[in-house]
Amino acid sequence: MKSEIIKIAKDNLADIVGFASADSFQKDDTIFKIFPRTKTVIALAFRVLRGIYRGTEEGTTYYQYTTMAVENMEETIMPMAQLKIANYIESKGFIALPQRRHQQIMAEENSTNPEVAYDSIYRKKTAENQMNFTDAAVKCGIGEKGLSGAVLTKDFGPMIRYCFILTDAVIEPDEIKEQSLCDKCGKCIKACPGNAISEKGEVDPWQCAVYYNGANGTKNPFMPPDAFADLENRIEIIAGEAKVTPETARKILDEIFFYPPAQHAYQCSICGRACDTECYIHLEEKGVLNKKFNRKFRTRESWAFSIEDFKK
Repeated sequence: MKSEIIKIAKDNLADIVGFASADSFQKDDTIFKIFPRTKTVIALAFRVLRGIYRGTEEGTTYYQYTTMAVENMEETIMPMAQLKIANYIESKGFIALPQRRHQQIMAEENSTNPEVAYDSIYRKKTAENQMNFTDAAVKCGIGEKGLSGAVLTKDFGPMIRYCFILTDAVIEPDEIKEQSLCDKCGKCIKACPGNAISEKGEVDPWQCAVYYNGANGTKNPFMPPDAFADLENRIEIIAGEAKVTPETARKILDEIFFYPPAQHAYQCSICGRACDTECYIHLEEKGVLNKKFNRKFRTRESWAFSIEDFKK
């Protein structure tokens, strides 16, 4: 069964396939709340093309990451692979339950996802269970956890997206990867345009949400010079130096939703996953990635606008 699952996955664009025994998860883990009879967790990882990051790297186009690496992969490519594998598993008499990230599933009421109105969906009820994707990916042997929390792989570094299938079929697990890629260099921390990652690698979800969506004007070509005019610390916010509260973050998110106007089901990733990009560049420079290219990812200094443009 395992070899056939891997074949189906690879035939449907999955680059890495991993398996974990349910015994490697705590008894109160979310996977057992979702499917109590889980015996095996199957992970599917898909590369994010380097070219998709080029627009943000060059400052020329931003929706390629959002549409091609998130929307199309999460909504089309990955579910198709999951369903084909799930169909195969269930044809053998076992249960298969696909699991993927979903914009409408939130971990808690105090969510940082500006695209979902918690009250209108859950009406004060507890949100639907969602498994810990990073933890499951590591347990399935997809890769190791980096300082920023990203899963790093030998072939693609952090440039992957992944999903899972829970099943009551018992399948031989894979070994967990040894820590060999992340050297705690801290470049992911320094690269964040909103200082959302602490020195210990802990991510502030509100800080991340605000600057992922483009609150740092030095990296957002769509931001007008008078942005956040009603906020006293607007320059600190635009420079990525402000520590935002959930209340301030909501105000900022309401405004930057229109820089640029949302044109797709997902908001634009203005930061371009800077933490992942810098990590990838560092791993490439170290020569530890298996996949080689005919030129380096970064060929010139990273660009930025002057904060002075917003002080006039």
